[in-house]
Amino acid sequence: MMKVRKAVIPAAGLGTRMLPATKTVPKEMLPLVDKPVIQYIIEEAVDAGIEDILIVTNRAKSAMDDYFDYYPELETRLKQAGKDRELFETRRAADLANIFYVRQKETKGLGHAIWRAKRFVGDEPFAVLLGDDIMRAKKPVIGQLIEAAERHNASAVGVQYVPTDTISKYSSVKVEPLEDRVFSVSDMNEKPSPTQMLSNYAILGRYVLQPQIFDILEHMKPGYGGEIQLTDGLRVLCQQSNMVAVDFEGKRYDTGNLRGFLEATIDFSLDHPYTGKWLARFLKEKARSL
Repeated sequence: MMKVRKAVIPAAGLGTRMLPATKTVPKEMLPLVDKPVIQYIIEEAVDAGIEDILIVTNRAKSAMDDYFDYYPELETRLKQAGKDRELFETRRAADLANIFYVRQKETKGLGHAIWRAKRFVGDEPFAVLLGDDIMRAKKPVIGQLIEAAERHNASAVGVQYVPTDTISKYSSVKVEPLEDRVFSVSDMNEKPSPTQMLSNYAILGRYVLQPQIFDILEHMKPGYGGEIQLTDGLRVLCQQSNMVAVDFEGKRYDTGNLRGFLEATIDFSLDHPYTGKWLARFLKEKARSL
């Protein structure tokens, strides 16, 4: 199996779960403490050795392109004002990786968004990191998947155990143990009811895929919600070639909904050197007054 060098971040969704804030601001650009959500995802990919990243956007998301670019006027002002830390962080965001963009011109689902990356990826395996999901882990979650995929010469999906009463929010996978925290995958289904679920292991926002997925998605008929579903394509892929599920070590935050976004904001703020101690005191005082 070739080394995984490229990543795709689907970021073309309309952000309806975070309205009205996302009416004009891409949900991926909402600030999580002092960085936009998507920067954490790009940093995860870079920390796992990814060199080139494609962001799949739409016509309303040019702010992402602007953010990961140089801003000479701002940088000059920061330098003149002696704001070295702010200057460093501003320039660092633009230098994180080789970032490319392609638009999903029609909202046809996650599978269609991934298919738009076909020319960028070419004939090699690639990583997929969903733009809503932030992972906190000692070892990058996508790096955990890449290692398993390369070790087993397979595609890989990131999974964790979820309770039966919430499995209908996710894709459930049929698994058999291979090694510690790694399973072989033989089937999956999208948003199953408890009676339809294949296991309590749900796919959570991270993938390493073989390029065969593009031909599968190109001929895929619309599925759940009338859209081209990535899960439907993955189901075909796992039946045609090896696929593993990695029960990754780390915590997932779904920043595409308000509660998940607030949970991530509090946790990341508590660990931030400029806000951690202050916020801890504030929360304790607030809790005592309730």
